[in-house]
Amino acid sequence: MASGRGSNGKRGVPRYGGEFTSELFTYPGKGGWTFATVPERFAPSATQGWGRTPVEATVDGTTWNTSVWRERSGRTLLPVPRHVRGAKGHGDSVRVRIAFSSL
Repeated sequence: MASGRGSNGKRGVPRYGGEFTSELFTYPGKGGWTFATVPERFAPSATQGWGRTPVEATVDGTTWNTSVWRERSGRTLLPVPRHVRGAKGHGDSVRVRIAFSSL
C-alpha cells in the first residue's frame, strides 16, 4: 500500500488502496444492500463517523465516489449499487479497485 503522502508530499492526496477480487453478498430482506468485502490489507482506517471512509471505487470498470465502512466485527464493506453491478448479485465475483485519501 502506498504511503499517506502523495507525490507532492501533501496529506489528503488520493492514494492507491488496492485491487482485488471479491464475492458480492446481499443482506437479507426487501431492499437489502449488496456489498463487496474489502480485504484487511487494503482496508483504509475509518476517518468519519460510523466507521466510514470516503473512497473512489472501481468495480468491473465502473468508477464512482462512495464510502467503505467497518462493521463491528472489523470487516470492511464496499456497497455496490445496482447501476454499478448490473446483472451481478449475491455470490458473483467482481474485480474491485479502491483509492482513498489519508486525512
